[in-house]
Amino acid sequence: MPRLFGYLFLSLLHVLSYQAGLCRPTIQQSDSSDSLAIQRLLARVEAFQSGPAARFGTVALSVRRVSDGAEIIGYNAHQSLPSASTLKLITTATALSVLGPSYTYTTTLEYDGIIKDSILTGNIYIRGSGDPSLGTWRFPNYYDLSNLLSYWSTAIRTAGIRQIQGTIVGDASLYPQLTTPGTWPFGDLGNYYGASLSALNINENLYRVFFKTGKAVNVPASVLRTDPTIPYVNFYNNVVTDAANTGDQVNIYGAPFINQQWLTGKVPIGEPANEFSVKGALPDPAYFAAFALSEQLRQDSIRISGPPVSVGGGLPTTVLTSGKRIQLNQHRSPTLVELAQQTNFQSINLYAEALLRTTALSLDKTVRTTEASIDVLSTFWRNKGVNLDGFRIRDGSGLSTVGALTADNMTGILTAASREKAFPQFYETIPIVGQTGTVRTLARGTAAAGNIRAKSGSIEGVRAYAGYFTATDGERMSFCVLVNKFTPGQNRTVTAELEKIFVGLVGLRGK
Repeated sequence: MPRLFGYLFLSLLHVLSYQAGLCRPTIQQSDSSDSLAIQRLLARVEAFQSGPAARFGTVALSVRRVSDGAEIIGYNAHQSLPSASTLKLITTATALSVLGPSYTYTTTLEYDGIIKDSILTGNIYIRGSGDPSLGTWRFPNYYDLSNLLSYWSTAIRTAGIRQIQGTIVGDASLYPQLTTPGTWPFGDLGNYYGASLSALNINENLYRVFFKTGKAVNVPASVLRTDPTIPYVNFYNNVVTDAANTGDQVNIYGAPFINQQWLTGKVPIGEPANEFSVKGALPDPAYFAAFALSEQLRQDSIRISGPPVSVGGGLPTTVLTSGKRIQLNQHRSPTLVELAQQTNFQSINLYAEALLRTTALSLDKTVRTTEASIDVLSTFWRNKGVNLDGFRIRDGSGLSTVGALTADNMTGILTAASREKAFPQFYETIPIVGQTGTVRTLARGTAAAGNIRAKSGSIEGVRAYAGYFTATDGERMSFCVLVNKFTPGQNRTVTAELEKIFVGLVGLRGK
């Protein structure tokens, strides 16, 4: 009787949704599952879909049993929708499966020419391999930017070099084409989260610009300095002062390889020392690496005759070489599992794009573009038996606003990933709802807290979550919930509805 009542109730909701002009949802469920818990969850999803927060958009939900891949729930699960940063789960799962958890990147310091009487007649090269973590502050046992530059300077001086008749070259030639996904919004490219990938990334390809706030609202805020120093970048500043505690409202407009940046928006008054900083994207990370090392060497009394240069990324730069390169130093990155955890816990777009390109190159040495890398990733999972109908991703991070996938695609890949050798390590890279990462404040004080591992995703008009949870009978389940084009101003309602869905998920039985 409860099963019949549940079906009748859902049917009534479907009719009401149809009469309201909404798309009729697609619902599938397994007869062997706990039907009452499923019906309650579907009723919650249906109420969300027809309510004020989502009635003009789309809510999609897919739930699978990991042990055999059986779909337990499919609600709008075959509609292609933006994934936002949940896509990072697919990128990191692929990287760990292909490269292995212990994989590391290697950045090498090299020289060509000859060393005689402490003079190098030739160039110093920083050869990048795509490491997104080079010079970052995130890993305590690895060099941050300042210590990395000192480390390289020491290696050069240890080689007996006190003068360089040549230049410092930031070598990003591993990626010979432009690496920025073509569908990334222009308004994102100058900001730290839109930092373009390079084969020679450094300091996560970002800088901070510090503003001196005005003494009243709408008074111009002046640029004080940048950290690190980038004197070759020009700023056109239109930033003004706003009320206290209003946060970062600055947007930086820029583009790869362009040293002119435009600063717009507002910064809050009354910050410590009347200063406020925001993060921007380095236009050419490889050039910055060469520039920063040149400055470090000059501080350490090593003279350099030529200006720093960068190669790669489609730049037409030519460098006068002097024969075979000789290695001075190697720098190894943290392990891939450590990088993947930061990617998923902190949702770092740069790391995801780096892992996408590295993984694709490992599988196919002819890959030269983001598009080709995506094709390689798709082929990898299709060959694992995953249905990729509707899979239309455009990058590795989910920043693209036109990239899309289905909830079914996501749970299909997550389920397939559970059969990979690296799955235990991948599973640990996913944040825990109510406890860690970008989902640490979600669903606290509910049954979902501590029982769901999920990656969050958010771009304009989109909220998404995907990952795994444990059903009431101990079965591991994969899930994906996508909310697209929700009503502006309804963020809190969307969050509350998603938390209710999470509680419904952990109340399901797997069998």
